[in-house]
Amino acid sequence: MTTPNLLVLVCILYVTFLFAVAFAADRAALKGRGTWLRSPLIYTLSLSIYCTAWTFYGAVGYAARSGLEFVTIYLGPTLVMIGWWWTLRKMVRIGRSQRITSIADMISSRYGKSNTLAVFVTLIAVVGTTPYIALQLQSVTLSFAAFSKVDPTLTSVVRLRSTGLYVAIGLAVFTILFGTRNVDANERHHGVVMAIALEAVVKLFALLAVGVFVVWGLGDGISNTLDVIDASKIAEWDVPGGRWAGLTMLSAAAFICLPRIFQVMVVENEDEGHLRTATWAFPVYLMLMSLFVIPIAAVGLKLMPSDANPDLFVLTLPLLAGEDSLAILSFLGGFSSATSMVIVAAIALSTMVSNHIVMPIWLRMRGGTAMVAGDVRDVALLARRLSIAGVVMLGYLYFRLSGAGTALAAIGLVSFVGLSQFLPALMGGLFWRGATRMGALAGLSVGFLLWLYCLFLPSFGPGVLLPVSVIEHGLLGQSWLRPQALFGAQGMDKVVHAVMWSMLLNCAAFLLVSLLTFPKPVERLQGAQFVNVFDHSSRPGSWTGGLAQSEDLLIMTQRIMGATEAQALFSGMARKQGLTGYLPEPSTEFLGVLERELSGSVGAATAHAMISQIVGRATVSVEDLLAVADEAAQIMEYSSRLEAKSAEQARTARQLREANDKLTKLSVQKDSFLSQVSHELRTPMTSIRAFSEILRDAGGLNPEEQQKYSSIIYDESRRLTRLLDDLLDLSVLESGQVTLNMQLGLLSDMLDRAVAATGGTVDGFRIERDLPSEQIVLNTDVDRLSQVFINLIANAHKYCDADQPVLRIEVRSAGDKLEIDFADNGTGIQMADQTVIFEKFARIGVSRAAGAGLGLAICREIMARLGGEISYVPGQSGAAFRVTLPQEMCMAAH
Repeated sequence: MTTPNLLVLVCILYVTFLFAVAFAADRAALKGRGTWLRSPLIYTLSLSIYCTAWTFYGAVGYAARSGLEFVTIYLGPTLVMIGWWWTLRKMVRIGRSQRITSIADMISSRYGKSNTLAVFVTLIAVVGTTPYIALQLQSVTLSFAAFSKVDPTLTSVVRLRSTGLYVAIGLAVFTILFGTRNVDANERHHGVVMAIALEAVVKLFALLAVGVFVVWGLGDGISNTLDVIDASKIAEWDVPGGRWAGLTMLSAAAFICLPRIFQVMVVENEDEGHLRTATWAFPVYLMLMSLFVIPIAAVGLKLMPSDANPDLFVLTLPLLAGEDSLAILSFLGGFSSATSMVIVAAIALSTMVSNHIVMPIWLRMRGGTAMVAGDVRDVALLARRLSIAGVVMLGYLYFRLSGAGTALAAIGLVSFVGLSQFLPALMGGLFWRGATRMGALAGLSVGFLLWLYCLFLPSFGPGVLLPVSVIEHGLLGQSWLRPQALFGAQGMDKVVHAVMWSMLLNCAAFLLVSLLTFPKPVERLQGAQFVNVFDHSSRPGSWTGGLAQSEDLLIMTQRIMGATEAQALFSGMARKQGLTGYLPEPSTEFLGVLERELSGSVGAATAHAMISQIVGRATVSVEDLLAVADEAAQIMEYSSRLEAKSAEQARTARQLREANDKLTKLSVQKDSFLSQVSHELRTPMTSIRAFSEILRDAGGLNPEEQQKYSSIIYDESRRLTRLLDDLLDLSVLESGQVTLNMQLGLLSDMLDRAVAATGGTVDGFRIERDLPSEQIVLNTDVDRLSQVFINLIANAHKYCDADQPVLRIEVRSAGDKLEIDFADNGTGIQMADQTVIFEKFARIGVSRAAGAGLGLAICREIMARLGGEISYVPGQSGAAFRVTLPQEMCMAAH
């Protein structure tokens, strides 16, 4: 006999297996070996997240209570996939082009990237999903109760609640571990998606296995099973046409609007072409899931006691026949259905809560500026993890308050109606340019409030959240305001009643307010891009603020995306613009790309607001206005060319100004250099001449005096020689006449040599190194590369102005390059000086340290001859230099 302890062990082993699968999938995707993770089959199976415990357990209970009415929950999504695939394709295209992270992000982006609208959509999504999460917890706890031989409707309340709490905690932990490993919500959760695909196979196989057993094991074949169906109450039920049509439409709307479906269908989509496979494969999956629902329900009604819970027939029929193994498989199918739904729903909702509620509040608390201290990624990840725990616990709270005794289908329909309120604003935004933000807010507000009043609050039972007097006599004693007979509509099914009034008035408010209000320019622009996404999916937004500081943007981006990803993005855009270094021109194209990249981490509305704080307000360009107005193609092309030429001229003028400024600075630096070199030459020569004359003309000098004057002459000669060596060295390097002595050398030995040559950690100067990462053998000119290291360490020693100066040396591989960073904790180099520090006339911080200003120029020439480069990395806490070498120099690692 199966015991609850055995079930717990099975659950632990099953979840451990899912952990292993998710971890392996994440590792494969990270190493670029997971091409099979991006197959249409995996994508189609991930859509099975629609088939939750409602469809695994509840569909049978639904059929036992209402006959063929259960078909509506499968029919709606099937009609959407087959007949509306072009709408789904449009949503996927918009999601990819706009880097959409959630359905709240989609709706808010369409209506001018309004964070107010995003917050409202998020709140509706959280409240609307809560009953569905409670449904999953209830299904798992009921299945445990069935194995425990406890009557779920009588004495099991306490045990059900404790089991539900354990399940909720376990699901929250799993979701946090594999759903919040990266701050970029637009990045694919390969591990989670693969686990969901596996669970899709498990629950389908389990349901088919139980169906085959019921038909051929308990029903004695197909013909006898059909006779049982004809003799059961299922054959007598006649579903009214209005309810049939209403529930079909409701399931279709919910399939489009459910946050978890949006997550796997749009956000997790790898290839738009996968939808073509899903249009036929997913309906086939739904057909297989519903194949044995009626036979299981009919046989269950015949064999099980009259007071048995029909929702558990999938589980209790194998138990009745003594098939414990099949019962455990059925339990795993239901467990898979419940866990996959909770995991994906929690991921989707946590992203919405973090991006649209927590991050804006956090930024406002930090002074309302994007240039905040600290790592924003940590805040975003913490917010998502706490949101996951909060969302799951809200589901558990609904489970507790609702009494854990409602039929699964009834709970699912409550959630369906609430989340379907997104449909008017979503579909209107996709196909109607005239839709406005105010219209969307009005429609959502009306629909949400009606759903709360007519269905959600009454679902807890009379007197729990809604007084009995209000349910029976209406609000303020007005009978036409009764929750389930609104405006005098009596005798209707409560679900159909809620659907009719909420959707009808939602659409009416949306249309009316949209017609009475005029959209802002950004709304018009976004409307054109959404409605005509296949024409304008790559059109960048426009910004003002030509004086924007690229370094400020880099600092902000590093705190959101991380230093490595941000620097790669900025350096790539700089190279695309024909510039060197890490700071691209803050052009319209670059700012549009940056906004889309940040949207994947903090949402479109927050990303737009953060860039606006630094750059200035977004504007609508001539090209954008033409796209909105939909003028003739010839005029659009002509205007686009004019604007492109104007933008190119503006960029050229800016580059010329920068070049002129640089030449001016170099001219000043050259004069300063000549003056400094003259001084550096004259001073030792004067000393040498003076003390030489003393030695020549003075008589009677004692040995100590002779030694003193000779030492001065010797030191000044060395000083003069070093200066001449630097000048000669630079001249040889620039002329290309240098001969490299290539040999093998250990990177750590070169750094040790450089540290020793500069005096090490004297005068409170501390050097931090990671010795294991330095165990790399290089095939290079050891002396020349050491010369570069010596210069960088010496500069940090001389110029770092921190109270407790620290130099951090980091070594890492970056694709086909080896990067060695030298970063101190001082004030760094001013942006105005960063463009000339590698020039041979440049001397930064003259007042603090002496020198001719040739060191970095020599380093640049050495690195160019070695096939690498040296660059200044802006946006750090102090001065940071990066030495980059090609990976082919790396011969071995220890």
